[in-house]
Amino acid sequence: MTANNLQPNQLEFFNQVEQAWQQQHFERIILSQYHGEIAKLEKITVRSIVLKDQTLLNVVYRYQTQDITKNYSWHEFSALLQEWLNQCQQINLFTEGQEIQLKYKKGQWKLSQSKHKSNAVVQVLPQSHDRNKKRWIAQDRLFLQLLGITDQKHEIIPSMARKWKQINKFVEIFAGAIEQAQLQQQEDLHVVDFGSGKGYLTCAVYDYLLGQHLQPHVTGVELREELVKVCQNVAQQAGYDQLRFFQGDVRSYFPEKTDVMIALHACDVATDFAIHTGIRLGAKVIMCAPCCHKELRPQLQAPQVLKPMLQFGVHVGQQAEMLTDTLRALLLQAYGYETKVLEFVSLEHTSKNKMILATRQQSFKQVDQNILDQVQQLKTFYGIEKHTLELLLKDLPVDQKIGCLC
Repeated sequence: MTANNLQPNQLEFFNQVEQAWQQQHFERIILSQYHGEIAKLEKITVRSIVLKDQTLLNVVYRYQTQDITKNYSWHEFSALLQEWLNQCQQINLFTEGQEIQLKYKKGQWKLSQSKHKSNAVVQVLPQSHDRNKKRWIAQDRLFLQLLGITDQKHEIIPSMARKWKQINKFVEIFAGAIEQAQLQQQEDLHVVDFGSGKGYLTCAVYDYLLGQHLQPHVTGVELREELVKVCQNVAQQAGYDQLRFFQGDVRSYFPEKTDVMIALHACDVATDFAIHTGIRLGAKVIMCAPCCHKELRPQLQAPQVLKPMLQFGVHVGQQAEMLTDTLRALLLQAYGYETKVLEFVSLEHTSKNKMILATRQQSFKQVDQNILDQVQQLKTFYGIEKHTLELLLKDLPVDQKIGCLC
């Protein structure tokens, strides 16, 4: 194929890509410094992927706040590549043993080559190191390939190694909570994941439950329509018949039933609404990773004994976060949940890696007033007048507070 409207070095680079593809030496392409017409597009990454015995090019469009994934045949991709060669000022091609860079510098395109360790070599040490580790998700699962975690050989893509670790850590915690709540005995299992994002964990949860010979009904709830479409497409290609994605959030999606309620990085009081939903529906497991603790900080009044410490703004923020999540944990305990506050591997490459993990106690009979008194004492100590989760729980019908949760 002949590429049109390309300068000599651009054309040479294009031919190198085509040759690598035809000879099956192609690993990946990274296109950066984009200056085209697509708003807020930062980078494009390309790798090969095998779907239904067909080798395609998996393209990830990376924006400031999201990634969009599409698959193309070589014919479709080659036309796009010709456009991108005039829209990106740096393009790196990685083949088996070689890296070829095309870079626009000082008004001209420069082509350079260097040796490159292929993915197969890079993966040797991590694989041998991980042999004794239990993996909660099989590395050859199709959804991992569709979401860009693994390549067509089911090897972990180096740039996604941290995400792979996060997925396994989350499923490990999830599996422990399922066992504690004795949900393995319940074949028909309903899970809601508020803020499902790119679907990494939502798909992993569904896949894990299938592997446990359960009949999961999993719903991912996400505000961004484009991510909902991408995730639903992944679910369909992976054959996950009872995995659904809904556009909305905890205030617009109202499940009739849920055994497990997940809300990771729900911003500010959205975490409170999610916990309230879990308690209201009698979820046996509630998993939250709180984020953006804004409600209590402006209310917080430094007690006299803490004023020397809380004169520093960073300490006020940390204290507000700790107080917010302590009140949430206590309220969960008051409403019959055994609650832990723990650290887990960050899911979005952030330091906010705290999780509130709650499993419902079968012996629960009524709301524990002693714990509610502790909540009030903490609020009084810090001058807090309003806490959303407490207000939401007060609106639960009395019979639901005492009867339906036991």
